[in-house]
Amino acid sequence: MNMGLGLYQEQTLKLVMTPELRQAITILQYSAVDLVSYLQEQANENPVFDLQEAAAPLAPAKMEKQQPEIDWKEIVGNRATGDYATNKNESTYNPLDFVHQGTVTLYEHLERQLGFIKSFTPSQRRMALFLIGNLDEKGYLEITLEEAAEGLGAGLDEVEDVLAVIQHFDPVGVAARNLEECLLLQLRHLALDDEQIVLVVSEHLQDVADCRFQRIADKVGCTVQEVQGMADLLRTLNPRPGAAFSKVETRYVIPDVSVEKVGDEYLVLVNDITTPRLKINSFYEKMLNQPKSQDEAKQFIHEKLNAAMWLAKSLEQRRLTLMRVTQAIVEMQREFFDHGVHYLKPMTQKEIAERVGLHESTISRATSNKYVQTPRGIFELKYFFTSALSTAGGEVTSSESVKRRIKALIEQEDRKQPLSDQKLAEMLMQEGIEISRRTVAKYREEMMIPSSAKRKRY
Repeated sequence: MNMGLGLYQEQTLKLVMTPELRQAITILQYSAVDLVSYLQEQANENPVFDLQEAAAPLAPAKMEKQQPEIDWKEIVGNRATGDYATNKNESTYNPLDFVHQGTVTLYEHLERQLGFIKSFTPSQRRMALFLIGNLDEKGYLEITLEEAAEGLGAGLDEVEDVLAVIQHFDPVGVAARNLEECLLLQLRHLALDDEQIVLVVSEHLQDVADCRFQRIADKVGCTVQEVQGMADLLRTLNPRPGAAFSKVETRYVIPDVSVEKVGDEYLVLVNDITTPRLKINSFYEKMLNQPKSQDEAKQFIHEKLNAAMWLAKSLEQRRLTLMRVTQAIVEMQREFFDHGVHYLKPMTQKEIAERVGLHESTISRATSNKYVQTPRGIFELKYFFTSALSTAGGEVTSSESVKRRIKALIEQEDRKQPLSDQKLAEMLMQEGIEISRRTVAKYREEMMIPSSAKRKRY
C-alpha cells in the first residue's frame, strides 16, 4: 500500500456553535425577570441601541425613518412579527412597581427599641448594642455570655441582665441562645409556660419532632392527648424570630405566557409587557448618515448594529418558540384546562418536540424557569410534563393526578386511624391505578405529607 501526502478539497456539513447561536440559546432559557437583567447588560456593552421602557411609546417620526444600509426595521417591524416598539394603548401596569421592599434590618429594629429603655447606663447600652450585633440571621445569639463578658470587659451577671432585657424585645424569642430557650421565651410571653410544657421543651423536643407522644407521656406523667396538644401549641411558635428581617433575595414570579379562554378556544399570549424595547441610538444613526465620518467609526457602528440585530432576532425567536410550545401543551392538555388537574395527561418533552418540530433540548430550555398564567392558576411549564402510570383498563394516567388523588384520600381519612402507604396503594388499586407502596410513599414525601404515624390524632 502506497502512502503519501497530498492536498484535497472537499465539502462537509458540521454544526458550529457561533456566538449568535449561543446568545439565542441563552436568551431562550431566561425567565421574564432574568431577561430584563440580561438586556440591561447588553445595552451597557452595546452603545448603538438603547432600552426603552415598555410603557413609553416611540415617536412616530422614529417609527417611519429607515436605517441606512442595514434594514433594522425589517427585524422590528410590527407586533405581529415581533415588534419591540410599544402600542400607545398598551397597559402601563408593572407588577414589580407594587412590591414592598423591606429595608429595616434586625439590628436597626432592636436598636430602635433600645432607645426606649431610659434606665440603661451608657455602659449597659454599649453592652446591649454589642449583643444585638452578635445575633445571627435567625435572631439567635452567636456567642456565649462568657465570650461577651470577656469582650466587653464586664461582669457575667451584668451581661446576663442586659440580655434578659433584650429578650423582651420584638420579635418575641429574639436573642435566645438555642431553640429551647427561644420557644420558652415565646411561651412565657403567652403566659403558657406551665411546668409540663416547660419540661417537654427542655428535655423532649426531639421526641416531639418525631411524634413519639407515648414516650413523652410516660416521662412527663400525663396523657397522650395532652402531649399532642402541647406539640400542636409548639408548632404554632416561631423557631426563627429574626428571619423576617433577613436580606434573602426574593424572586418574584412573572408569568412568561398567558392562556386565556375565548369562547370554546384557548388563546396563547406571550407576556412581554415588562420587557424593555430595543431602540436605535439617534447619535449613531446620524453618524451613519454623515459622509465625513471615518471608516473605522462606521465599521464599529455596523458591527454593533449587527449585534443588536442578532439580539432582536433572538428575542423574536424566543417569543415564537414560547408561543409554539405553549400552544402544543394546551392542545395536548385540553382536558386539564377544561376540567382540572385530575384530567392531566402524561406528557413528555419528546412528544412536544415532535409536535412543534424542534429538538427536545430546545423544549427543555423553553420551559425551564418559565411560568404560564391560566384560568386555573399560575403553573410552571415543567408542571405539565409528568410520568405515566398504568390503569387496570390498559390506559395511562399522570403522576400529578395520582398525587392529587393521594392527597384527597389523606384529607378524608380518620385522623385517629390514618391510612398507611400500603392501604393507600390498595385503595388506588381498587380505583384501577396500578401503583406500589413505595411509589405512594415517594409521592407523599414529595407533597411534604408526614407518615401515618405522625398524622395520627389521639
